[in-house]
Order: sequence, then C-alpha cells, then structure tokens
Amino acid sequence: MNDWSFLHVCDLQPGSPRSFRFNPRHSENATTAYAQLGAIDDVDLLLVGGDLTRDGSIHGFECEEAKAHLDALPYPHYAIPGNMDTCNKHTPIPGATGREDPRLNVTAEQLDHFATFFGEFPWSFVHKDVRFSGFYAAVAGSRLPHEARMWTWLEEELPRAGTSKHHVMMMHYSLFIDELGEPTWDITRPEEYRKWYFSIDEPHRSRIFDAFKRTGVEIVLSGHIHCRRPPQLVDGIRFYRCAGIAMPQATDLWPNGDGQLGFYRFDVSDEGIAETFVPLDRESAAEGAYGSGGHPRAEERDYRLALKPPPEEFYRGE
Repeated sequence: MNDWSFLHVCDLQPGSPRSFRFNPRHSENATTAYAQLGAIDDVDLLLVGGDLTRDGSIHGFECEEAKAHLDALPYPHYAIPGNMDTCNKHTPIPGATGREDPRLNVTAEQLDHFATFFGEFPWSFVHKDVRFSGFYAAVAGSRLPHEARMWTWLEEELPRAGTSKHHVMMMHYSLFIDELGEPTWDITRPEEYRKWYFSIDEPHRSRIFDAFKRTGVEIVLSGHIHCRRPPQLVDGIRFYRCAGIAMPQATDLWPNGDGQLGFYRFDVSDEGIAETFVPLDRESAAEGAYGSGGHPRAEERDYRLALKPPPEEFYRGE
C-alpha cells in the first residue's frame, strides 16, 4: 500500500470576544493551531475530537466560526461534539464543586444544534482500508433518544459494517482514568470529582469496551482532559489521551501527564499506524481574560461586559 497520514486535534475552545467569558490566550492558541493545520498539505483527513468551541452549547456564532476555520483547511474534517459544544454527561445529583452539575446535563436540543453545523453523529466510514468511527459517549445513561441511537450504532450497525485492516475510534470523554476495571468515581467526593468528570461510568464503560472489541477497534482517541499521556494498551487496543489546544489541565492527576499543547499526526503504512505528537509552534501568554470560569448559567452572564457585544438577542439576564 502507499503510505498516507491523518491528523487528530481536540479541545480548541477558542471562545469569542462576543461572549461573556473570553480568554485571549485560548483564542491565540487556537489561531496558532489552525495555522499549523492549514500549512500541512500531505495528509488525507482530520479528526476533530470535540470542544471545537468554548460556549457552543449557548452560542451558534461560535459553531459558525469553528466550522469556517475547519472548512478552510485543505483536507476534509470529521468532528464529534465535546461538552463545551453541547454539555456534560448526565448526573442526577450535584458534585463536590458546587457547580450544580445536573443543570449541565447534555440535552437533545444541544446535540441536535451541534449536528446542524458539523453533521450527524455517530458516524463511521472507511478510507484506504482504515475504518474511522466517532461518537459522543456522554449520552450514556441520559435516556435521551441519542443514547438509544448510540447503542444501536455500537452494538448492531458497526458489527455489520464490514472489516477493515484497522479501526480508529474517536470519543471525547476518556473511557477510563487509570484502568478499565476501576470503579465508577464518586461525584460527591472532592478527591474523585475530576476523575468522574473526565471519564465514563460503569456499566456503560464496560458495554462500550465490549463493543470496541467486537468491531475490531485498534486505536481509541479521546480528549477532554487537555493532558497527553503515553498510549495505554488494553487487551490489544491502544488508548490515546490527547493534548489540548486552548490550555492544559489535569496534569496533576498522573505522574506521566504532559500539558504541552498540540495535536497528533498518524502515519499509516504496511507496518501499521504510528503516531507523532506535533506541538504548537507557540503557546500564547496573552492576558485580559474576562467573565467567570466554569459553567455559568446563561442568565448569570452580563453580555455588556463582552469586548464585542453580540446582537440584542444574545443578551441574557436583563
């Protein structure tokens, strides 16, 4: 076969000066990443692993801007949502941080909104004898129609889709933190909250992994933690926890966690699929962030504080 390559990027979160919360450092890092991606002319496609936006769950204009950047690249892109583009995995109870987690549960409206910009998901296709698949595992346990669709896709449609030499799976949340058999993390315990936030609970985790095995998944790419770790081999599947673009986080959770910003290049040959980490050419040190962090309610955002106030219909809390 002729050798060829593809890219994977995630957690760009550029935000917008039209929004209540904006960090120019994140925006500049995303601009650097898009410039680097646009200068690469010897790859076949780009996988985008979620968090294309900072507030895409609220602002359509952030989704529009992200899509324009991706459409300008010299190769096709295939995206899945992240929690910033929609919202978080479901929980019936608040966690230890006081952020009222149930109100951040992802909704059907948010998922459908993402699809209007970046296409329906889950999806799967074959390119040069490599199957690429992408889905949003945060819907597990939500009882949304999208959850039923996900399980049907994973357990019925993918096994019937045919075999390929390789199968690359993309998800936003990490399937597990340290090991596949770890317990479901307790959202109410401060020392476990972030591990809960970054991973998929049981029994959904085991069910997803079983589907991976049945469909010949070889590589799993996930983001969300903004922290690159060495690939972890579990029962023949390589799990990659990928770097972020906007900013690093969670580097204190693992002794081998690397917060350097960047993306992956994968080269496909007769010998297999090999990865190369591509760091950002420059990590921004810009100052001037405004608005609160975390996940403030829409009605808690004073859009008069934005650098470039959006149209009247975007104002909240007045």
